[in-house]
Amino acid sequence: QVQLVESGGGLVQTGGSLRLSCAASGRTFSNDAGAWFRQAPGKEREFVAAIKWSTGSTYYTDSVRGRFTISRDNAKSTVYLQMNNLKPEDAAVYYCAGRDGVVLFTAQSYYYWGQGTQVTVSS
Repeated sequence: QVQLVESGGGLVQTGGSLRLSCAASGRTFSNDAGAWFRQAPGKEREFVAAIKWSTGSTYYTDSVRGRFTISRDNAKSTVYLQMNNLKPEDAAVYYCAGRDGVVLFTAQSYYYWGQGTQVTVSS
């Protein structure tokens, strides 16, 4: 059974940084896609960033490109999201997600999910 466990959320001031981690277990992820989504109160879950495990290719939504970096550690089966220069609009519950094969950008395309971690940004 695949499990994704996130950690690293918290409260940070505007302009600060956080690093989220997503530890995966239950299978090998050599040909999979890992992604981060976020959901703010009253809003739909939105794509933030994704990475292809096998190649390391990365993808970002426009609002975070240049500020966030997604990476993976194959040996630890862990995906990271380094978030710099955080803004109040980045505040949300962040979810780690996974799927087989190619990287896609909609939440409905992913079938492995973590429990979510809260990111709060104070102004």
